[in-house]
Amino acid sequence: MEEKVKADLKKIFGFSQFRGNQEPIVDNLLNKRNTFVIMPTGAGKSLCYQLPAVVNEGTAIVISPLIALMKNQVDQLNAVGINAHFLNSTLTKAEATKVKNEVLRGKTKLLYVAPESLTKEENIAFLKSAQLSFVAIDEAHCISEWGHDFRPEYRKIKSIVALIAPNLPIIALTATATPKVQQDIQRNLQMEEADVFKSSFNRTNLFYEVRPKVKNESKKSLIKFIKQHKGKSGIIYCLSRKKVEEIAELLKVNQVNAAPYHAGLDSAIRIKTQDDFLNEELDVIVATIAFGMGIDKPDVRYVIHYDVPKSLEGYYQETGRAGRDGLEGHCLMFYRYEDIIKLDKFNKDKAVTERENAKLLLQEMAAYAETGVCRRKFILNYFGEMMEEDCGFCDNCKRERETFEGMEFLLTALQAVQQTKERFNLTHLVKVIRGDMDEYVSSYKHDLLPVFGQGKEKEEKHWISIIRQAMILAFLEKDIENYGVLRLTPKGQEYMDSPYTVDLYQDHDFEKLTEEETQEVTVSTGPAYDEKLFELLKAERKKVARSKGLPPYVIFQDPSLEEMATVYPTTREELAQINGVGMGKVAKFGASFLKLIATYVEENEIETASDVVVKTSGNRSKVKISIIQQIDRKIDLDEIAENLNISMDELLQEVEQIIYSGTKLNIDYYIHHIMDDEREEILHDYFMNAETDHIKTALEELSGEDFAEDELRVYRIKFISQHAN
Repeated sequence: MEEKVKADLKKIFGFSQFRGNQEPIVDNLLNKRNTFVIMPTGAGKSLCYQLPAVVNEGTAIVISPLIALMKNQVDQLNAVGINAHFLNSTLTKAEATKVKNEVLRGKTKLLYVAPESLTKEENIAFLKSAQLSFVAIDEAHCISEWGHDFRPEYRKIKSIVALIAPNLPIIALTATATPKVQQDIQRNLQMEEADVFKSSFNRTNLFYEVRPKVKNESKKSLIKFIKQHKGKSGIIYCLSRKKVEEIAELLKVNQVNAAPYHAGLDSAIRIKTQDDFLNEELDVIVATIAFGMGIDKPDVRYVIHYDVPKSLEGYYQETGRAGRDGLEGHCLMFYRYEDIIKLDKFNKDKAVTERENAKLLLQEMAAYAETGVCRRKFILNYFGEMMEEDCGFCDNCKRERETFEGMEFLLTALQAVQQTKERFNLTHLVKVIRGDMDEYVSSYKHDLLPVFGQGKEKEEKHWISIIRQAMILAFLEKDIENYGVLRLTPKGQEYMDSPYTVDLYQDHDFEKLTEEETQEVTVSTGPAYDEKLFELLKAERKKVARSKGLPPYVIFQDPSLEEMATVYPTTREELAQINGVGMGKVAKFGASFLKLIATYVEENEIETASDVVVKTSGNRSKVKISIIQQIDRKIDLDEIAENLNISMDELLQEVEQIIYSGTKLNIDYYIHHIMDDEREEILHDYFMNAETDHIKTALEELSGEDFAEDELRVYRIKFISQHAN
């Protein structure tokens, strides 16, 4: 089974190895155990259920909240040869019947279903008679009324799954879950015993920034920001369709290649806009939050929130669409407190508890915007993750901040929590500290406590900030069972016993700040590459992509172009050494890029890669020397990979780099071990007469001979070594 998993990972999804927690998650699900996955956007969540679905017998049901997301994922799966379908309200009766028949005939590996479709009697009956492998619940935070995007129909999922097949394993996945939301999801799905896999929420390549939203000034600031990031892909989020249209129009008038995206637009227009964005026909999408869910575009360089989101979870998920390739991602939010008040008014028709929850989420959002604390620390604390040092990579860390001595204030806040028996929320604690009376304060007799009124000389906002900073310092923590309630931590108790001086940060006062005061936060991550050449390479990539009918990032990803614009490769071998390129891509796409670089180098009289030291770590060259020595000693390649603790695929990549850089290697001993003379002869004749050494082409040409990819790669190594070196 393990071999099949690894083979399918490579063959179908194109990955040589798993990332992060993916492997234990896949194993867990294949062992039919309930699994709960909390993994930030861009870390490869969907593979966690798509791969087990392919490996398992039967059909996996994927419950997903967004119809656009379903289509996007089903298209991607079908493109790599996986039989996947969706069942939702967009299908006609005939189309739905066709989908059901494919499932019943056991042909479908993944069936995406909207939660609303799952509740229909006829669908329950149909699923009862299908052979199912497991249920995946994507965007599982929709289950929790404490999370963002709460969907009441999601809370019925467990009872419906129990009706269809009582013992079916469940995998629930979300990109954002506070400890409270996590607990609520597990309780609702009755999977408290599930194995939980939680990845870090720290996206180190994202730069977080908040600017004040001042009439007209913020529009100028927005246009200026986009012009500074000319030609880069970005998403701008607004809360209303009207605002989306208005901002998209404003950008177009200012010569920005932008388009609107929201649920009110015709679905054909939405699909075209999405495709144009993926294919770099559009630079900027202005959207309501409906856009971006499950959009697999790795090179979104900035996400701007022109309006404040409804929750920090929603904000984190949306900003997570930037920089999924690990390169820069700028997350900018325009903020004014009026927007928080406006959003609160929208909640007035909700039920009391729901309204209170929504209010608390908005308060967290306002606190994030106004804090003087490192923004990354604030976000991670919200998700229950601690970070000791400031990140140095957000507007607060980049700016001179006003601090004040906080020991006395912290002690007052901690005493308030202790004296009220650790049973109250932030709002109540602030009232007690400031000596404000209301029915709760008097009914609990909190006006008789020693701490009552001790902080009356400072305003409410000051104490809110003190309590929040006490949480970030890990002196206080949220009570998971009782939402909003704060408790002392052992560290907080220690601090009360032996206090010490602590510098606290002054919050921003966005009512008083002018645009100029916060606008120019420079992110000193200036490119080390030749920007002019990078732009030319991007244009070439777009041209090649268009001629091949592919999205540009399939040709070469941005990190590869950046490295080309750093070391100026002018030969096929030098280009093959670039990360993410390899000889296959050189053969397929390299010629025009090499010509472009050569011309550029000549015109600008630049030193090329052969004159400068290419960026490699000493460790890599040690690995290469070790491989050459072990091949000289005729050690099996599988054994070499094991000795070096790398995969077979990584070993072959290293060996390919060695021979493409001109070193001769004799691996006849290994080839005789894995194939007979007749098969060797077939491959020799093929490579001698082929127009390209691209493995995929070889696989197609030799499809009748049943060669494995590794066999072809190994023989290609022998052939190149023998005839070219």
